[in-house]
Amino acid sequence: MNSLDQLFSAAMAARANAYAPYSGFAVGASLRTRSGAVFSGANVENASYPVGTCAEASAISAMALAGERLIFEILIVADGEALVTPCGACRQRIREFAAADAKIHVAGLDGLRASFTLDQLLPYAFGPSVGKVSP
Repeated sequence: MNSLDQLFSAAMAARANAYAPYSGFAVGASLRTRSGAVFSGANVENASYPVGTCAEASAISAMALAGERLIFEILIVADGEALVTPCGACRQRIREFAAADAKIHVAGLDGLRASFTLDQLLPYAFGPSVGKVSP
């Protein structure tokens, strides 16, 4: 199984556990760190809509909890005709842990649909180095 197939399988498994009773729009995400570890997440909705969690945020949280800090690539999978790219907030979350050349793969239930770099989806990003204050 190649690395994209592994990410796709992990994202599909996560999507199967999504909690989306309000929108009915289940999303799964999986990411690979520079060390090769894979972490997954699914969207988790809430009756108080702003309190929900995106699949990408869920996968990033799992990665951080495990002590990893560098995203090499991430794959997002959802159903529908349109490409389901990360929302603006998740693009910024990914930027916190990934370089501008990190790969972001977008898939439908039938497989990979498109791949982008983070810089293509979030040009001129505000990243960790911008917010550092010199002593």
